[in-house]
Amino acid sequence: MNQGLLSVMQKLKGSTELELRIVLLGLDNAGKTTLLKCLASEDVNTITPTQGFNIKSVASHGMKLNVWDIGGQRKIRPFWKKYLENTDLLVYVIDSADKKRFEETGLELSELTDEENLAGVPILIFANKQDLSTASLASEIAEGLNLHTYRDRVWQIQACSVVTGEGVQDGMNWICNNLVNRKK
Repeated sequence: MNQGLLSVMQKLKGSTELELRIVLLGLDNAGKTTLLKCLASEDVNTITPTQGFNIKSVASHGMKLNVWDIGGQRKIRPFWKKYLENTDLLVYVIDSADKKRFEETGLELSELTDEENLAGVPILIFANKQDLSTASLASEIAEGLNLHTYRDRVWQIQACSVVTGEGVQDGMNWICNNLVNRKK
């Protein structure tokens, strides 16, 4: 599970002092903090709802990922836009098994893509909780979110389970292949 970040770092060995500001958003209970702890090689068994935000910097091989994990509760969402300045990548996490909230998460994502500070910023969407039998396919979620209409930026939807680590590596590879080349 933690090989994702390590392999990305190894691919970047040649780059010097590459620093990325990543904002991690999504509705409450989507798996944002679990993803962040997974990337930081921390225990994912003791997670409580995020009140406010968590920041982790993961550094290796001359690359520093500054990840801002901001709570997804409805009362916190209006403050999301305060954290978007100088963002290199938006990672948006969706609970693939929570179908009744797809419309809500879609509206939040749509509002984010309209934010001036996120103009042209790449988006990696983790369709999380794929280990659950009730999870929707990433392709169905992409269609429901109308991702094909996002023409002003690169985006990727990645099926994953941050609990098992499945798919996280592929998302990290996408970051490496799409963002690093853009920042150089």
